Amino acid sequence: MTGTAQSASTVPVTILTGFLGAGKTTLLNHILSNQDGLKTAVLVNEFGEIGIDNDLVVSTSDDIVELSNGCICCSINGELLETVDRILEQSRDLDYLVVETTGLADPLPVAMTFLGSELRDQTRLDSIITLIDAENFSEEILASEVGRSQVIYGDILLLNKTDLVDAARLEAIESRLREVKTDARILRSEKGEVPLPLLLSVGLFESDRVVNAAEDHDHGHSHTHDHDHGHSHDHGHNHEHESADHLSIEGFTSLSFRSDGPFGLRKFQNFLDNQLPESVFRAKGILWFNESERRHVFHLAGKRFSIDDSDWPGKRKNQLVLIGRDLDHDTLRQQLQACVAKDAGQGFA
Repeated sequence: MTGTAQSASTVPVTILTGFLGAGKTTLLNHILSNQDGLKTAVLVNEFGEIGIDNDLVVSTSDDIVELSNGCICCSINGELLETVDRILEQSRDLDYLVVETTGLADPLPVAMTFLGSELRDQTRLDSIITLIDAENFSEEILASEVGRSQVIYGDILLLNKTDLVDAARLEAIESRLREVKTDARILRSEKGEVPLPLLLSVGLFESDRVVNAAEDHDHGHSHTHDHDHGHSHDHGHNHEHESADHLSIEGFTSLSFRSDGPFGLRKFQNFLDNQLPESVFRAKGILWFNESERRHVFHLAGKRFSIDDSDWPGKRKNQLVLIGRDLDHDTLRQQLQACVAKDAGQGFA
């Protein structure tokens, strides 16, 4: 009976990981919009990116949005541990917790936060879901430490954007993933649309297996499984310090650009077509064009980009983030500054 009582009072947690642009935000939207009577909290790095439908929003504070279907969305401010603590304190009737990692994060330290802290008594790790972009998947991603960790530690590998590639490509990716992770549980999806019972409350996470995988991964894939748990928790914390440096270690950098004046549409199109280097893996932002009254949400992953428009909720401005490998920040900044329309007097502060 005690086991049942304890499991009933602990909140199941799903960790959502995946390389840049794999579709994590789209999947989060799918989860938030399709909750059937469950109160789910989604923890994200910036919930502004999710673009939650305003009709769903009941109330919003600095870092929490409450939705009409009972779900809440919270941005991870500072330490993950503190954020989870606060959410559990504020929402005692929470049914589910989904935590999104950044695209350049090893999911192991996040898992260890739940396994090796006081959260163990309040939560239980249900699964780690790794999103994989079928169109932009490459050996280069698997060769990076983070990309490989995301595959190794994923309980479910969700092969997304399957509508953008042919069947032969999908088969090739799946067989490559199985080489890295022999027991891989692979699901396919378009736009992250998978029935939620296949993803949530699946009970796939096994702490022993992850600890062993972590040690095999670190020790050149040796298969000794007799390490004690004390070591695994230390190991997790070491990883935490290392993972912050993955960005610089592997040559990835992030560049932020803002302007108080609008872009010229043709100038920005020219930047995308002729100046944006291939080493930019991901870009996202809120764009203001001189030629349009609308707010434009911009996403780029690999060679594909989308621009969706909506109304401006506040002051107009340009905000753009580029993430890539070995980027020339000065040149990119100059090129973006050159996109700012010269004839838009009202745009400048």
